[in-house]
Amino acid sequence: MFDSIKTEFEVVDERFRSCQGDQRTERIFTEGRWLEGPAYFAAGRYLVFSDIPNDRMLRWDETTGAVGVFRHDAGYANGNTVDRQGRLVTCEHGNRRITRTEPDGTITVLADCLADGRRLNSPNDVVVHSDGSIWFTDPSYGIDTDYEGHQAESDIGACHVYRIDPDSGAASIVADDFDRPNGLAFSADERQLYLVDTTKKHLRRFDVAAGGVLSGGPVVADCDAGTFDGVRLDDSGRLWAAAHDGLHCLDPDGTLLGKLRFPEIVSNLTFGGPQRNHLFVTASTSVYTVRVNFRGVRYPDPDQRGHESGQRPRES
Repeated sequence: MFDSIKTEFEVVDERFRSCQGDQRTERIFTEGRWLEGPAYFAAGRYLVFSDIPNDRMLRWDETTGAVGVFRHDAGYANGNTVDRQGRLVTCEHGNRRITRTEPDGTITVLADCLADGRRLNSPNDVVVHSDGSIWFTDPSYGIDTDYEGHQAESDIGACHVYRIDPDSGAASIVADDFDRPNGLAFSADERQLYLVDTTKKHLRRFDVAAGGVLSGGPVVADCDAGTFDGVRLDDSGRLWAAAHDGLHCLDPDGTLLGKLRFPEIVSNLTFGGPQRNHLFVTASTSVYTVRVNFRGVRYPDPDQRGHESGQRPRES
């Protein structure tokens, strides 16, 4: 059985008044330790999300409401996304790698080290570009302690943002001036990339050039409630950023428009459902969902110039 809470849209800027949704927000799961990484699969009408300290990934079935274990001994999985071919891409804290789950259930390792052999820290959040490249953040949360991974020294000695090239499969640094990079999201035309720096409690915007070159990077918003975490965009270009008091809705220029309040610290979000207007939110121990009157952003169709298979993989 679901329980529910009153949906609370807090208007800060009059432009936010048009954002509305169901009067009640459903809590569809509440037995986690620290939940993250919601990813919605339209074809199967289900949501996959991570319970990091419990080292498991869970699956909520939209048709039945049932929640079951999708994967145990999950490498302390954190962020997840769905690539343009409908496959699950996962950040694994414990195994310090980015993986893809194939249609037959096998796991393909996309990145676990740099070209010189140094291991990644603990990949945190991930997005996929229409050119087939995969972008991810790599803070050290999974190696700082044994709570969300395995305590270890960093091989790299810093926390960076990376891009996996769709042709070579190599992971290269695209931004190296972060303290703890975390949530990330492309604009609708993929010409801008928004990136959270958790420790600095702010959100930055970069311009994206051909080949994955970033430039700029000004701070566009500071968090006034704890710190930002996951971030997504809607189809009007507004940013929705996870924070300690709920989701903060921001204009692309960083102006705070309003908040969608939750009773727990929000970690991440995604849009799902047939019309992309079903908002799923991971928050501390629970997963919430609310139907809203706006949609998640629709990105360009994948580039079909030989990138259908993504990276040059190896199976684990």
